[in-house]
Amino acid sequence: MSGRYLVNKLARAFLTIVAIILINFLLFRAMPGSATRLTHSPYQTQEQIDQEQHRLGLDQPLIPNQLVTYVQQTLSLDLGYSFKYKGQPVTQVIGDRLGPTLVLIGLGEIISIIVGLALGAYSGWRRGSAIDRIGGGIGLVLYSMPYFVIGMPLIIIFAAGLGWFPTSGMLTAGATYDSWSAQLFDFLRHLVLPLATVSLGLIGGYSILMRAAIAETRAEDYVTTARAKGLTDGRILRSHAFPNAMLPMVTIIAINLGYVVGGAITAEIVFNWPGIGTLTVDALSARDYPVLQGIFLMLAVTVVVANLVADMVYGLLDPRVRS
Repeated sequence: MSGRYLVNKLARAFLTIVAIILINFLLFRAMPGSATRLTHSPYQTQEQIDQEQHRLGLDQPLIPNQLVTYVQQTLSLDLGYSFKYKGQPVTQVIGDRLGPTLVLIGLGEIISIIVGLALGAYSGWRRGSAIDRIGGGIGLVLYSMPYFVIGMPLIIIFAAGLGWFPTSGMLTAGATYDSWSAQLFDFLRHLVLPLATVSLGLIGGYSILMRAAIAETRAEDYVTTARAKGLTDGRILRSHAFPNAMLPMVTIIAINLGYVVGGAITAEIVFNWPGIGTLTVDALSARDYPVLQGIFLMLAVTVVVANLVADMVYGLLDPRVRS
């Protein structure tokens, strides 16, 4: 990978993050409400309100004073304090909820990538067959369904109907455990349905895109040459078609890693999973702007970083994009 290509991608990512920080600063200050009105009693005197505004720096000009202070605090990872969770830094509030989201999204991505790519590759290689029609139909249905539409039938069937799994939460409320294995088992029971929802929601998109990529590679000269050499279809698919079809999929998977965190908000709400999704809804209901600002910044930067990683990986795999 050339130094020019690397510097170009890093510069674009840096400028994008700068724009995100500026938008994050202006967007939440344009929203209705104020920190002093939301965090304190309406019976305060005007003098007390003025003192609080001075403490928060809200009596300073928006640009450049407040902007410079905001940028300095952001660079030092000081995102302020939550209105709803009084006395807790925003970084701590978000950090406490980040783990459950990473577990849910990480496992969901792994399952969906494996199943979705395998289903799409086989369907694309057997284009026009019964497997292709069934797999393509399933992929389109799953791709078109939002997470809450997938999650509700799972709750009705496997939680309310069969009683196999809990309906919400990460652990049973008020439960005591004799050992760590008992707690782990309870956690896994709570994880099954939200994980299935996220995985099914992602499998459709991956299978459709992989099917299109495999179908395109079938007409390439190297596939025709491999057939002329007498290689079996399975060998051609595994050794020739699949690796080349993975080039566009690398970009899609990397970028999707950033977007899927925001998309999983609905799945977390359906199952009351204590992650970033439910935190966003709680902060929105309480008009907790510092937490919302921190979540927006985290999600936006995640997408930029994921896109940068995709560009780096793609540049390593395909020399044609380095120029």
